[in-house]
Amino acid sequence: MSGRVWVVDDDRGGREVLARALQRAGHEIEAFADGREALTRLESGELPEVVLTDIRMPDVDGLSLLRRIKEAHPDLPVILVTGFGSVASSFEAGRLGADVYLEKPLDIHEVRRHVAELIDMRRGSSEGGSSDELVPGLIGRSPVMRKLADQLRLVAPTQANVLIIGESGTGKELVARAVHELSERASRTFLPLNCAAIPGHLLESELFGHERGSFTGAVARQAGKFELVGDGTLFLDEIGEMAADLQAKLLRVLEDRKFMRVGGHQPLEFEARLVAASNRNLEEMVAKGEFRDDLYYRLKVVSLEVPPLREREGDVRLLAESFLRRFADYYGKGTMRYDAEVLATLEAAPWTGNVRELRNLVESLVVLSHGGTLRLEDLPPSHRSVSPPAAASGSSAGGPPQTMDEIERDAILAALTAVGGNRERAAKQLGIGLRTLQRKIKEYREQGIDV
Repeated sequence: MSGRVWVVDDDRGGREVLARALQRAGHEIEAFADGREALTRLESGELPEVVLTDIRMPDVDGLSLLRRIKEAHPDLPVILVTGFGSVASSFEAGRLGADVYLEKPLDIHEVRRHVAELIDMRRGSSEGGSSDELVPGLIGRSPVMRKLADQLRLVAPTQANVLIIGESGTGKELVARAVHELSERASRTFLPLNCAAIPGHLLESELFGHERGSFTGAVARQAGKFELVGDGTLFLDEIGEMAADLQAKLLRVLEDRKFMRVGGHQPLEFEARLVAASNRNLEEMVAKGEFRDDLYYRLKVVSLEVPPLREREGDVRLLAESFLRRFADYYGKGTMRYDAEVLATLEAAPWTGNVRELRNLVESLVVLSHGGTLRLEDLPPSHRSVSPPAAASGSSAGGPPQTMDEIERDAILAALTAVGGNRERAAKQLGIGLRTLQRKIKEYREQGIDV
């Protein structure tokens, strides 16, 4: 979603790069060389929809600008950018209500995504929200999603740890963000970390930070996520991938509310709320001795289950149309629509990769389109050949219907075949993580299936 964005940075080169990148995404940009200029413009009464500001600037720095903006316009989103990240600045940014805190070097695509999401959120809030948005960030009308939204409204205002379970791609991080947005910590930092994306030997440092010289390559003290999150919300995704020794240390933190950096001796307070998620069955892992039972019950004070897309009756159309509007706007394709046959095909698909798969597909369709109407021939072969709803169960003539595990297996095998066995491309096509795909392949081989 495009809108009015202010870019504030005393570095001319950095300011112009950001301005051009956001202009190419369709945003109307006004750039300022320092915080004083932005404050003067702010007092004129014309407001942007998002402010993106550097922290280190002469006279009026980014934190001062943030403070003044939030005092006068609490709902105006602010993104803080710094090339000199520190625990102190992160804490102060969260305390003052920064919506996003980014460290340089910047990923332009990430910046564009944050800007678009903040504009979307601000417009939705000012217009009373989308009728299809059950809670912040979650779209749906299905009974299972309405039930989840009701649970979120009850759980979020409490201080309880939350464990979110659900298949890969169902939107567990969105649920975690909703927990944060509906809580009294909404103005604080929301900090996600995917435990499966970081090698085990580095995860401890990523979580707790480290002292200089604590291991080879530790050339300076570095704060970890437990420290950077302050009193906000820390989201640990794929918690089931955490090694046993680190599980023990996490349990101690949750019990004592204290932690130490790697190589450190000074206990630090853990003030955040912890939300964890897994696409694996943690109860089975506990039974097999692969996950600590005491940590499991500590995490599972409250458990929320995110339903797979195939169980969300009527939501595929809503999500597909929402993604189409968002990406058509983001890529400057104008107004776009689906042919009725395309929508019917999307609604019949098994969506083994869940919402992530649908989102990735729609984005791909928009990028490759010339605008206008998306037709059946625009769909990739893997989705174009989906059976109509009456035959979507995967049953053969007179034969028993396939189980969801069988449908998932067939989709994975078909994707691997289509890309010549390239696992990274197959995972991307399916809308699942590479490690999830690798785990599935291992399971199939153990079952004697040639993969």
